[in-house]
Parts: sequence; C-alpha cells; structure tokens
Amino acid sequence: MFGKTTQTKTAEVEKKWVVIDAAGLVVGRLATVVANRLRGKHKASFTPHVDDGDNVIIVNAEKIVLTGRKVDQKMYYHHTGFVGGIKERSAKFILEGRFPERIVEKAVQRMLPRGPLGREQFGNLRVYKGADHPHAAQSPEILDVGALNAKNKRSA
Repeated sequence: MFGKTTQTKTAEVEKKWVVIDAAGLVVGRLATVVANRLRGKHKASFTPHVDDGDNVIIVNAEKIVLTGRKVDQKMYYHHTGFVGGIKERSAKFILEGRFPERIVEKAVQRMLPRGPLGREQFGNLRVYKGADHPHAAQSPEILDVGALNAKNKRSA
C-alpha cells in the first residue's frame, strides 16, 4: 500500500562529481544550489544524518555577480581574538584580492549545518578562481545553474 522508508547507510552512498561554471551567476542563488547538492537533498535517498551529497567543483569564482549595491556595501567580519579586534572587509576588496573564491566558499559554508557532518559535507566542495581545475580524472558532469532559473544569471 505505502512505500517503505529507507535509511541510506554510509557504505551505500554513491557520490557523483559535478562541475559548475560560476561566471555571471548570482552568489546567493549559486550557493543554495551547491549547498543542496553537498547535503544530498536533490536525491530521493536523502538521509539527514549521512553525508550522501555530491562532490562539487566551482570554476570561475572570480566572475560571480552580487546584485544591487552589495559589491560596495556588503561587509565580511572576522575577529582577531584580541580586545576590540573586529575587522571588516568589503566584498569588492575580497573580489579584487588574492582569494576571490572565498566569497562563494563562505556563502555555501553558512548554508550548511554547523557540526561534524556539515564540516564533512563542506569538504566535498572545491572552488577555483580560474576556468581550469585538477579533477578531470573524476570525469565530472556539468551542471548549468544558469539554466535552472532565469534569475540565477546576471550580466555584470
């Protein structure tokens, strides 16, 4: 009458490799798609306490788009650990710096659960600022996030 609910075990998990070209994609929309892929929520066999998500490779992270005036106004904060040691950087400063891929990494990381499982799932994400990546041996399939929804892609 009804289907049987199954719990995926760690040994039964099949992880695929997916590559996403981030050129012209909106950061938050890209991050939600990636976070759901890393968690495994796109699969029918989703189990909340098991890492059954895919391995995700993001290329061209330096060509992402922030909507509105976020490039100038959005601030990223961190604390040095000393008294009064709060530091801030604008999104523009980070995008023009040495590691522009950190904006995508932080957006995805903050959409994943906190704790050991979330850290394990975040480890399945690889972000590169250029167009090439060293994971050709895994033969990743291409996921076109821009085609999923018209709002996902913006011209710079």
